[in-house]
This record gives sequence, C-alpha cells and structure tokens, in this order.
Amino acid sequence: MLNRYDRSPPMNGEAEVKYLDGDFRVVRPGAFVRCAVTGAAIPLEELKYWSVDRQEAYATPEAALQRFKETGL
Repeated sequence: MLNRYDRSPPMNGEAEVKYLDGDFRVVRPGAFVRCAVTGAAIPLEELKYWSVDRQEAYATPEAALQRFKETGL
C-alpha cells in the first residue's frame, strides 16, 4: 500500500518521448517535452498534440497546424 511518503520525488527536466498513434511512450523520464514550433515546455500530463511521422510535440493545435503548413506532411 502506498502513502504520501512512499511516492518518488517529482521528475525534473526534459523527457525523451517516442510518439505513437494515439499514445506516447516515455523513453527517458522527465517533467516535460518542448514544442517543436514555439519551444514552450509542455508538461507530460498536458501533452495532447504530436506528430508520429516527425516525432515532435506541439503545445497547441495552432502550432501543429503551422508545422503541417510548413512541411506539407
């Protein structure tokens, strides 16, 4: 049984993530990933937008659309 004293400390730093269809897998633990368009830190628990083909994350749907328009993918 876990209690508040058994929890591991919160992760810090940038995570390395493998982006999959509809999900992602954390390869190296961390607290966030960077938006490929804006450079903003995206907490893993808030990560909703990414590209499987380009293996990059986006902070907002607008950022994802901007990258799509830039690359044509």
